[in-house]
Amino acid sequence: MPQISHMFFKASAIFLVIGVLIGLQMSITNEHDAAGAHAHLSLLGWVSCALFGGYYAFNPEKAATRIAVLHFWTIVVATALMTGALYLVLLGNGAMVPLVAAGSFLFFAGSLLFLWIVFTRVNETLPRADSPMAG
Repeated sequence: MPQISHMFFKASAIFLVIGVLIGLQMSITNEHDAAGAHAHLSLLGWVSCALFGGYYAFNPEKAATRIAVLHFWTIVVATALMTGALYLVLLGNGAMVPLVAAGSFLFFAGSLLFLWIVFTRVNETLPRADSPMAG
């Protein structure tokens, strides 16, 4: 399995556990104010990261590119920022709204990177991570 696939699956597993913990906390306390953060973390963190990992597993040439690594870090940072800030907003900390927006735009940027990766052939446009052109 390509390393980037493994990295996405690791991130997915971490986001899964955190999402489950938020769900447990809501269930135990019977306070469901953080449901939106739980849902976003579960879908964007757990499900999307697992799907990205699967895509790269089936496309090892694209998995070996530097843009795939950029895609990984963009998605992981965006998911952590957006869902962490959203959790705090939903619990009453309105000052975190700009961080939710920043994380949302960053996730959108990561989605555009993935769109480009899917529709681009591996060549000069997507140099391999181990190629001299990759830096």
